[in-house]
Amino acid sequence: MSENNSEQKHLEIGKKLQEARQEKGYTLDDLQQITKIQKRYLIAIEDEKFDELPGDFYIRAFVKQYANTVGLDGDELLKEYDDDLPKAKTAEYSEHITQAVESRTSQHKTLGTQVSKSRRYLPTVIIACVIILVLGAIWFTAIARNHRDSSTKIDNSSVSVSGESRKKASSSSKKTTKKAATKATQLKQSSRNSTSVTYTADKLTKDTTLQINPSSRAWMQVRANNSTDLLNKTLNANQKTSVKVGKDTTTLVITVGNAQSTTLKIGGKKIDFTNNGSYNNTRTVTINFGSQSSSSSSSSSTSSTSSSNTSTRTSSTSSTTSQTSQTTTANSTSRQTTATSSASTTQTR
Repeated sequence: MSENNSEQKHLEIGKKLQEARQEKGYTLDDLQQITKIQKRYLIAIEDEKFDELPGDFYIRAFVKQYANTVGLDGDELLKEYDDDLPKAKTAEYSEHITQAVESRTSQHKTLGTQVSKSRRYLPTVIIACVIILVLGAIWFTAIARNHRDSSTKIDNSSVSVSGESRKKASSSSKKTTKKAATKATQLKQSSRNSTSVTYTADKLTKDTTLQINPSSRAWMQVRANNSTDLLNKTLNANQKTSVKVGKDTTTLVITVGNAQSTTLKIGGKKIDFTNNGSYNNTRTVTINFGSQSSSSSSSSSTSSTSSSNTSTRTSSTSSTTSQTSQTTTANSTSRQTTATSSASTTQTR
C-alpha cells in the first residue's frame, strides 16, 4: 500500500510541473529559452525519467529551476518530494549547482536587458545611418557634377582654341590671297599720249576681275590677248559691270567711250588712266601682264650695256688723247729742231 502511494506521489511531480507550465502559457521551447535547459531534459522531467538527466545532482537543480520559472516554490517542491528525488552527492555541491543555475538565470536577465536597450536605441542608429547615406550620396553627386563641368570646360576651351586657330589660319590665308591679288594688279605706266595709255603688270597667278562703273551713259569694249571680246556694249549711267579676266591673259585692251565719267578697277585696285582728270580724252587703256619683270631685265641689260659702252668710250678717248699728246710733243720737237737748223744756216752765211 505504501509503495503505491510513493509511486503515485512520484508521478505527480512531473504532472504538477507540466500543469504549472501550461497555466503560464509556456511551451517547452519557451521554457528552454528561459531556463537554458535542453528541451529533452525538460521532457524527461515532466515524464519523470530522471535517469535520462546527466546526473543526480542535475535532477534537483533542474527541477528547482523549472518550478521557480513556472511560478512554484522550488525549495518547497524539493522538500515535498525529497524522498522521491535522487540525492545529491553533498550539500555543498548541490548549493554550487544552485548558484550556477541562478547565475545562468541572472545572465539571461542581463542579456535580456541589453537586448532591450539595443532595441531602444535601434531607431536612432537607423536614422543616423540613413542621414549618413543621404549626405554621402549628395557629396558623390557634387563631385561627379564638378568633374563633368571641368571636362566640359576643357572641351569648350579646346574647341575655342581650335576655332581660333582655324580663324587665324583662314585670316592668314585671306591676307596672303589679298597680297597676291594686290601684287598681281600693281600697274606701272610705260607710255602715254593724249588718247591712250599703256601699263605693265606682273603675270596673273589667278583669275581676276575688271570692274567698270560709268556715272553717265558710255560705250565700253574689253578685249583679251587682242582676240577675245570680254565686253562690247553701251552701259547706262551707274550700271556697274564686272568682267572676268583669266589668269592666262597677257594683254588687256579697254576702250572707254566716256573717260571722264568712267571708273575702272582691276583686282579691286583703281586704274587712274586719266591721271586725276588731266587726260579726260583717253580712250584706250592697255595692260600688258608679265611685262614688268621683262622690262626690269631689259633695263638692267641696257644699263649694263650702256655702262660697258661708256667704259669703252672712255678708254678710247683716253687713248686718243694720249696719242694726240704724243703727236703734239713730237711736232713741237721737230719744229724746235727745224728752227735750230735755220739759225745755224743763217749764222754760216
